[in-house]
Amino acid sequence: MVPHSAGFFRRHAGKLVASAVITFLIVYTIHKGGMKFLPTAADFHGVRWWTVPLYLVTFAGMTWFRSVRWRFLLRSMAEVPKARLLAVSCVGFAAIQILPFRLGEIVRPYMIRTKPSERRSGARAITMTAATSSVVAERIVDGLYLSTILALALVFVPTVHPLPDHVVGLPITVAQVRWSGFAMLGLFGVLFTTIAVFYVARSWAHGATLVVFGKVSRRLAEKLAGMAEKLADGLHVFGRGKDALGFFLETSAYWFCNAAGMWMLAWGCGVLHADATTPTFGEALGLMGMLGCTILIPGPPGMLGVFQAGIYAGMTMYYPESVVLGAGAAYVFTIYILQVLFQVLFAVGGLWYVGGGRGLRGGFQELEAAEGAIVPGP
Repeated sequence: MVPHSAGFFRRHAGKLVASAVITFLIVYTIHKGGMKFLPTAADFHGVRWWTVPLYLVTFAGMTWFRSVRWRFLLRSMAEVPKARLLAVSCVGFAAIQILPFRLGEIVRPYMIRTKPSERRSGARAITMTAATSSVVAERIVDGLYLSTILALALVFVPTVHPLPDHVVGLPITVAQVRWSGFAMLGLFGVLFTTIAVFYVARSWAHGATLVVFGKVSRRLAEKLAGMAEKLADGLHVFGRGKDALGFFLETSAYWFCNAAGMWMLAWGCGVLHADATTPTFGEALGLMGMLGCTILIPGPPGMLGVFQAGIYAGMTMYYPESVVLGAGAAYVFTIYILQVLFQVLFAVGGLWYVGGGRGLRGGFQELEAAEGAIVPGP
C-alpha cells in the first residue's frame, strides 16, 4: 500500500502542487471577495430537506443517461452492455471529480477498452485510441449542446434589472460572465465543425491543414491533422441515423435531468426572487450552463471553487444579493456536497461490478491500472 501511494505522489507531484496552489488562490479570492464558501446555520432556515432524496432521483437519472448513451458512440466497434457502461462511467465520473486537472477523463476509455488478453481473432475490439476518440467527441457534443442552451438562456430568460456590475463575491463583472457564455458557444462550434469536416471530407481537410500549418512546420501540420482524424472517428455515430437520434435523445434526457434537479433543489433551499416568486426552469438552465462554463477550467480536485463560482455567477443574474448570500449559499453548498457524495457512492458500486468475482479489490486494481496509465511510473 505504501509503495503504491508513494508511486502515485511521484507520478502526480507537479500536478498536485499546481492543484494546491490553484485551490489556495480560489479559496483566497472567494474569501476576499466576500462570497460565502461555507453558509451559516441561518442560511438553511428555509430548506425543505425532503427535496434531497428527490434530488437523488434526478441525479440517478442524469447518471444513467449520461453513461448508457456512450453505447451509440462505441457501436461501430463493439456492443457493450449497459450495465458495464454504467459501472465504468460511474468510476470515471468520480475520477474526474477526484483527480486534479480533469485527469480522470482517461479512466473511462482505459477501463472500457478491450484488453489484449481478451481480444479474439476476427472479433471486434475497442482500442484505447478509439475509446478515447469517442469520449472526446462526446465532450465536444456536450459542450456544443450545453453552450447552445446557455446562449438561449442568456438571450431569453429574464434577469434582475438593472444587472449588478460584479458577480456577488467575485472580482469579475456580470458582463464578462455573459460574454464567456457566448464565447463558449463559439469555441465548441469551431471544435465540432473542425472534426465534422475531418469526418465527412478527410482528404480535403488533411490537405488544407498541411497547406495552412505547413507554412509554420510540416511536422506540426501532420501531427494536427493526425490528431483531428483520430478525434473525427468518434463521430461515426452520425453516420447511422438511428444511433444519432438515440444519442441526441439520451443526451437531451441527461441534461434535462440535470436542470430539473438543479431547479427543484433551488426551490427546496428557499431561493426566491425579490418579489418572493420561485425559481423558473429557464433560470435553472442558465445556472447549469454557467456551471458548465466554469468547470471546463482545469483546477483542483473536487472542482473546489470553480463549481461554486459557476453557480454564484449564474445566480447573480437572477436573484438579489441578499438571496444569493443567504438561501443561495445554502443551495450552492448543498448541491455541491450531494453531487460529490452521490458520485462517490455510485463509483463504489461501479468498482464492485468492474471487479467481477474479485469484488471491490478487483475494481480498485482496475482503477489503479487506469490511474497509472495517465502518467506512467518512474
